[in-house]
Amino acid sequence: MNQEILIAAENLKKYFPVKKFLGGKTQYVKAVDGVTLNIYKGETFGLVGESGCGKSTLGRTLIRMYDVTGGKLSYKGRDITNAKPAEMKEFQNKMQIIFQDPYSALNPFWNVEEILNEPLKQIGMPEAERRERMEYLLNKVGMKQEDLIKFPYEFSGGQRQRIGIARALTVNPEFIMCDEPIAALDVSIQAQVVNMLEDLQNEFGLTYLFAAHDLSMVRYISTRIGVMYLGNLVEVTTSNELYERPLHPYTQALLSAIPVADPHKARERQRMKLQGELPSPLNVPQGCHFSPRCPYATEECKKTCPSLRELESGHFVACHMAEKIN
Repeated sequence: MNQEILIAAENLKKYFPVKKFLGGKTQYVKAVDGVTLNIYKGETFGLVGESGCGKSTLGRTLIRMYDVTGGKLSYKGRDITNAKPAEMKEFQNKMQIIFQDPYSALNPFWNVEEILNEPLKQIGMPEAERRERMEYLLNKVGMKQEDLIKFPYEFSGGQRQRIGIARALTVNPEFIMCDEPIAALDVSIQAQVVNMLEDLQNEFGLTYLFAAHDLSMVRYISTRIGVMYLGNLVEVTTSNELYERPLHPYTQALLSAIPVADPHKARERQRMKLQGELPSPLNVPQGCHFSPRCPYATEECKKTCPSLRELESGHFVACHMAEKIN
C-alpha cells in the first residue's frame, strides 16, 4: 500500500451548538470528538458504525464542508485547519463528495448537461471542451450521450447516483468522500455501483473515504477500515484483519450482527448483544464512551477515556481491556 499520507487529522473535533430557550446554557453536540487518522493516497478507507456515530460529519469535516472546531487537519502536509474560503479554493477541486440521497443531491430544475456543466465552468474549462468532457464522464459511469438533455426525475435511483458520481469527477479530484453512496439503492444495483467505483479508482488514481452501514460491502471495497462510536474511532486496521480478528468489544458486536444466509449456522452462532441505547452526543458518558454498554467495562473504563493505540502491527484499538479479552 502507498504510504504517502493524503489527509491527516490529529485530535479532530466538530461540535454543533444547540441553544436553549429562555437564556439556557448552550450545549454542544460532539459529533466528532478527538479523531486522529491518516488516509493514504490510493486507498479506500472504510468507515462503519451505528447511525448517529459521526461518520458523515467526520467525512464532511475532512473535506472542509464543515469548519473545524478543534484539532489539526492537513492535506498533503499542508495545514488547512483554519484555511479561509479563498485559501481553500485550490483544495476544493481536489476533494469532492458523493451524497447518500442521489435525488436531493441533484438540482431538479437542471438537466444533466447543466448539472455537469456548472463545475466545469467554475474551474474555467473552455466551452469547446466541456461537451466532450461531459460525454466522456457519462460513458465512464455507464450512461449515454442522450441522457444529457434529461432531468433527474426521469432516472432511477441508481442512474441518479451515477450522475452524482460523474459530477464529482468533473473537476479531476484526488479524494472523494463517499457518504453512504449505496444506502438508498436496491441491493441488485449496489454491487454495480461499488464495482464501478473500484474501476474509476484504478483508472483515475482516486482515494476514497467510504462510509456505509453494510459491513459486508465495506469489507469488499476497503483497504483499511475504521470503526466509529459516538464521535470516536475505536478500532482501525486492514479490512481482512478487522473481520478475522476484531479486538474492540463494539467491533465484535457489530460483526456478530451480520446476517448469516445458512439458517443452521445462524442458530448455532453466538451473538454478542449490547445492552442499552446509544448515548446522546449532547451528554457523552465520562471515560470510555462505550462503557455503559460494554460487558467488560471496569471502573477504569468509566473514569478514563482510552486513546487509540497500536496493539498489534497496523492494528489500532481504543480499549483498556483489549489485551485481556482477546
